[in-house]
Amino acid sequence: MAKIFTGIVKTTKMPKTIIVVIEKKYRHPFYGKVITRSKKYKVHFENIELKDQDKVLIKETRPISKEKHFVVIKKI
Repeated sequence: MAKIFTGIVKTTKMPKTIIVVIEKKYRHPFYGKVITRSKKYKVHFENIELKDQDKVLIKETRPISKEKHFVVIKKI
């Protein structure tokens, strides 16, 4: 089962590659404070017009390059 995430486009400066930031929020087990963690993924895309700050849906796929393991499904 492939992982599917919703994230925000951080940069589109590379050809056929974008960087997507995914933020996860969770509550600290003892203190109860909400903590935000973020992770950047390099994502492959073609034939979709994207710019910075767009929301996208990405899906895990076979390795496309050394660091690219995700592909854009659609723009939200």
